[in-house]
Amino acid sequence: MSTLNHSDTPREPHIVIIAKEPQPGKVKTRLTPPYSQEEAAALAEAALRDSLRAASAVAARPVLALDGLPGRWLPPDVVVIPQRGAGLDERLAAAFTDAHRLRPGPVVLIGMDTPQVTPELLREAAYALEEHDAVYGPAADGGFWLLGLREPDPSLLLGVPMSHPETGKHQLDRLDRAELSVHHLPELIDVDTAADAAVVAAAAPGSGFAATVKELGR
Repeated sequence: MSTLNHSDTPREPHIVIIAKEPQPGKVKTRLTPPYSQEEAAALAEAALRDSLRAASAVAARPVLALDGLPGRWLPPDVVVIPQRGAGLDERLAAAFTDAHRLRPGPVVLIGMDTPQVTPELLREAAYALEEHDAVYGPAADGGFWLLGLREPDPSLLLGVPMSHPETGKHQLDRLDRAELSVHHLPELIDVDTAADAAVVAAAAPGSGFAATVKELGR
């Protein structure tokens, strides 16, 4: 198989962000303490804004699979779809399916927990799906921060145990059993704890997330 030349134009994938509305007490609860619920929500909003900004730099119309209602943080170019399903595996599978129904083609999905994500990483995922069936970005906590599928299929996600130290291993096993070729991206840290927030802010000093961490002074 030949190597894709980045001067070629790939079939534009959907860039999907799956997220919760950043409301106090409902997001980033592991940040409290030391952050208050309101501060944790402010950090979640900053992370979501950064993620949306990166997605908008790559896709003309990013898709937000949202649990909750849109707010002032939502850019005008983003398509909002509601999350469906009970467990996270069902919600992820539904986000892939619904984005694919909007416009058939590859789908790259990230969460709102990696505000350090760059347009370059998302573009790498998009180009990878020209030659691979899937693209996978591991998270430091054992999960994954990005999953891309050239041909979305709910069976690739349903039943995978989520929010588990070996979520990533189980997800990769599922892709392997389906005999899919997988392109691997660098590991990123999900923001779950105050320690995570400090490390991620230092890694992305120009981000809105870093500015919010600095403003809150923790």
